[in-house]
Amino acid sequence: MNKKFLQLKDIGAYTAAFYLSNYVWDLVIKWDYFSKDTMGKQFARSIDSISANIAEGFGRYGKKDKICFYRYSYGSVKESEDWLNKSKERNLLTKEQFNFINSELLKLPKSINYLISFTNQKLLH
Repeated sequence: MNKKFLQLKDIGAYTAAFYLSNYVWDLVIKWDYFSKDTMGKQFARSIDSISANIAEGFGRYGKKDKICFYRYSYGSVKESEDWLNKSKERNLLTKEQFNFINSELLKLPKSINYLISFTNQKLLH
């Protein structure tokens, strides 16, 4: 009997954050130089770090280490929300782009909290 192990791509929070980071990248890359250099880099970094921290936590051995990185990911969601709102106020995104990114970001805290709870329940240490 083959035992199936959880893979990174099986984690909903990771796949949603990964997709969203590529979506934001594709938008920011088209901004003018000043907007990209001042806001775009920060927005892309914060949104990239959501999935990156989930991936790093997934690769850690201990429960506390894993959860620590999942919490970093949660913080990156909040930072990304700030950059998103600044992008909207500065007319760098269409209403549709803003609404899509916002709706995806609003789902991530629940997914990350589920991941933290799952890790707490399934791992011994």
